[in-house]
Amino acid sequence: MLQQGAEKAQIGRVARARPRFGPQARQEERAFYLFISPWLIGFIIFWAGPIVASLVLSFTDWNLLSEPKWIGFANYSKMATDKFFSIALVNTLYYGIGSVLLGVTVAFLLALLLNQKVYGQAMFRTIFYLPSVVSGIAVALLWLNIFNPDFGLLNQLLRQMGVENPPGWLVSTQWAMPALIMMSVWGAGGSMVIYLAGLQSIPEHLYEAASIDGAGRWTKFWVITVPMMSPVIFFNLITGFIGSLQAFVQILVMTDGGPANATLVYGLYLYRNAFRLFQMGYASALSWALFVVIILITVIQFALAGRWVYYEGESPGGAQ
Repeated sequence: MLQQGAEKAQIGRVARARPRFGPQARQEERAFYLFISPWLIGFIIFWAGPIVASLVLSFTDWNLLSEPKWIGFANYSKMATDKFFSIALVNTLYYGIGSVLLGVTVAFLLALLLNQKVYGQAMFRTIFYLPSVVSGIAVALLWLNIFNPDFGLLNQLLRQMGVENPPGWLVSTQWAMPALIMMSVWGAGGSMVIYLAGLQSIPEHLYEAASIDGAGRWTKFWVITVPMMSPVIFFNLITGFIGSLQAFVQILVMTDGGPANATLVYGLYLYRNAFRLFQMGYASALSWALFVVIILITVIQFALAGRWVYYEGESPGGAQ
């Protein structure tokens, strides 16, 4: 018995030991690290370094001109009494939920339409995808003109439809955020491509079996398409929400947080503190608070995913 135990322990040590490479394998290993070294160096200098520095700076008072002064958790305590922090957080969640739900829905519907075998299918796919690769500032300038309350295309269309007093959109505290949410659909082409890939991976025999059982199009959609696409929908929800919580460039160009802070999102408030007020310590604390919010929301999404995300080989609900 003891001898068998010793033999098993020896086998475990051998299995855990690093395999011995020959000269050619070691040369290939050195070449591997040599080729990825630019990425590693760039990651350490431009990503890992600033991340660690921002964590340290979040416990200091620093205005870029003087030496950082250690103040402990004062920056984090300040958030509890900062009314603009709460306004920015609420606006960001409003924008995130609205833009993600609308974007996921529109992108999914577009993918369903463009998955049909019709003439000019490739051309239509290209047309709907192109807006997602246009520069953010160019998109902002385009939509500034579309949302113009006097001569904008959208209000001109509403007047043609009989609306006498169309919304002021970006100059209205009530309509500014819905306008930005509508604009976010402009980039739905990126998600649409992912949905198209998911739709084309659904086995055709599932639809054939459902047709034999007498299922209609609506039943096939809810019983086959949606469950099989749920992992793709979940992926787009996660990445879309993370991206929406960091929205900044287009909102800066279009409204700069106005009117009356109605579109003051978190990224814009962080930018103001860092590069307008030069409160780099507080801005660093805000960035880490945003990181915690993103982590919490992502964890909640993963916790709820087991209720509706279906993976092939599992029963609905995630049970094996």
